[in-house]
Amino acid sequence: MKKVIYLFVLAAFLSACNSEPRFVIKGKISGSDSVTFLLQKRDAGKIVTIDSSVVKKGSFKMKGKVAYPELVQLIALNTPYRTSFYLENSEISVTGKLDSLFNAKVTGSRTQDEYNSLIESTKPLSEKYSGLVQEYQAARQVNDTAKMSQIERAADDVSKEMSAAQKAFIKNNPSSFVTPSILRSLSYEMEAGEIEAAINAMDTSVSKIPVVQELKVRLEAMKRVATGQKAPDFTLNDVNGNPVSLSSKIGSKLLLVDFWAAWCGPCRQENPNVVKVYNEFKNKGFDVFGVSLDQSKDDWVKAIADDKLTWTHVSDLKYWSSDAAKLYAVNSIPANFLLDETGTIIGRNLRGNDLREKVKELLSN
Repeated sequence: MKKVIYLFVLAAFLSACNSEPRFVIKGKISGSDSVTFLLQKRDAGKIVTIDSSVVKKGSFKMKGKVAYPELVQLIALNTPYRTSFYLENSEISVTGKLDSLFNAKVTGSRTQDEYNSLIESTKPLSEKYSGLVQEYQAARQVNDTAKMSQIERAADDVSKEMSAAQKAFIKNNPSSFVTPSILRSLSYEMEAGEIEAAINAMDTSVSKIPVVQELKVRLEAMKRVATGQKAPDFTLNDVNGNPVSLSSKIGSKLLLVDFWAAWCGPCRQENPNVVKVYNEFKNKGFDVFGVSLDQSKDDWVKAIADDKLTWTHVSDLKYWSSDAAKLYAVNSIPANFLLDETGTIIGRNLRGNDLREKVKELLSN
């Protein structure tokens, strides 16, 4: 009798273990016989392999469990082919062709379905933007600057529509594990208060994942450099190796703290505009303090000369690990902060004509 009870308890225990949430991926990829597939994710800045499987007769299977739905990549080893999708504890099917793996069909993941719905709803905007990019390249080949400016404005309008659609998804899907990733991608163009409101609106299960925790750390840094705050001081070396502090430059009526790099294409495109504003208003109290995210001193110095950037420049040549960039929560460049004569931040990320109009308005007052 004791033996029967023991076996019953053991069976119940094994049954409970087997009922734990797990994922099963069934892949059917034509043209992939004998290919090894890797299932990978990014964890703390490193690529981690979750599972692997060798294809037999066009099929493979992977098993495991995840703590929460997260974005993963399915990679065909020793080939350039890969696709990404949201993995969760469910039975997931991946079907397609090896040479177009990026376009594989993924079913069985509710989170992936939510992501697909967002992509589908914004598809007209994506196609419109792609068309504008092609038009811009054609105009650039014949140096039609008027057409290029017109296309840039149209592309900016489309980008704003796309951001609005993504923000609507965040607002309407507080329990989706897609929401944190979308919020992270938009956070570079959002104010601290807007990010904080989005995080606070998330369901508890979603707000606990690492992406959101990273956003919270970034949020605290952003609050320190929000409009109306005193600009945090820092000291970096200039091109001659001499230390220069931000505080030593404060005192002009307006100071633009400009984060850029020689390797950054959009920065180099914006530089002529900054030069124009600087030359127009430098004798009226406007100054610029350039902070480079370069790694190569030679490239940095050459870019300063080539772009005729005649103001003070500093850098620690640490690329994205720049101490100043971390202090100012700078995760994309170009980025800038406009300070008044007391060192208070009164504007952020002013580019193109917006920079000139803001400087003109403030100096006129």
